[in-house]
Amino acid sequence: MLDFTQYGAGSLSESATAVATPDREHPLLDAYSNAVIGVTERVGPAVVRVETGDRTPGARSRGGLGSGIVISPDGLVLTNSHVVGVSRQIRLQDIEGVVTDARVLGVDPDTDLALLRADGARDQRYASLGNSRHLRRGQLVVAIGNPLGFESTVTAGVVSALGRSIRSVSGRTIEDVIQTDAALNPGNSGGPLVSSAGEVIGINTAIISGAQGICFAVASNTAQFVLSEIIRHGYVRRAYIGVSGQTAPVPRRHAVVAGIDNKMGALLAQIEPDGPASRAGLLPGDVVIKLDGVAIHGVDDLIRVLDRDRIGRTLKMDVLRLGRLREIDIHPVERKTVKQ
Repeated sequence: MLDFTQYGAGSLSESATAVATPDREHPLLDAYSNAVIGVTERVGPAVVRVETGDRTPGARSRGGLGSGIVISPDGLVLTNSHVVGVSRQIRLQDIEGVVTDARVLGVDPDTDLALLRADGARDQRYASLGNSRHLRRGQLVVAIGNPLGFESTVTAGVVSALGRSIRSVSGRTIEDVIQTDAALNPGNSGGPLVSSAGEVIGINTAIISGAQGICFAVASNTAQFVLSEIIRHGYVRRAYIGVSGQTAPVPRRHAVVAGIDNKMGALLAQIEPDGPASRAGLLPGDVVIKLDGVAIHGVDDLIRVLDRDRIGRTLKMDVLRLGRLREIDIHPVERKTVKQ
């Protein structure tokens, strides 16, 4: 739509001033454009298209499509676990159209990340993982990927918020998630979120259907942790006690009698037979309020505390049972993981 307001009432000199104003803003717009262009030229060649599924005509399996980022010259690629799924046939296509097969080194549904290796790939263009702890709200970020199948698409925006939590496909919460307004669409999943310095500070993972400008990326520091665990063990090690439960309120009278501050706790609904919780004497209906000195205000807190550092250790667990506080010793084991 044309805007003729600048040519309304007023002298010719005023109109000339109004027309000349954008010229003074030109250097600022150029700086923004140059930043996005620089990031795109630096990181764009390291972004690959990730295809899964059998391409044989008539095959029943339906392939998926996403993005990935090469993080080493020997072909290590980070993407989303939901892009890979259970597929064993992975193909990567780079910006020049070169297609190569890839194999899955490991997946971590709890953080929606997967690590691939391109077969026979050497001296590939790659990008570096940055430190997501240095991010600030309002910071310029660029998302690169293949939304809806459109290759090498670039969108720009800002870091809208830091430290978000979202639910992964496994039900576990992904912590320290970056929220951005850089436009993402199906196919962007697994692609990089890049800072103006050309460092990958997130792996794009989720959008909210129906919302505009609310997109999420797994922080690069989380990706670095998952990457190191998969390279070392083939999966991410986490502790396990054999319970299922839900977040539940702690009655005020019980909290007063027990001398605790918790308003919420992790209510145990089921105890796995012969699991660590069963052997420790935990019962359905117990409410966990503290584990290894860390206050538990819900199931998410309990899951978060059960990390690799607590595997094989005897921990103190405080639970409310029929309104009375009990201290129980529990010995978490390593969670069994189905390997690819």
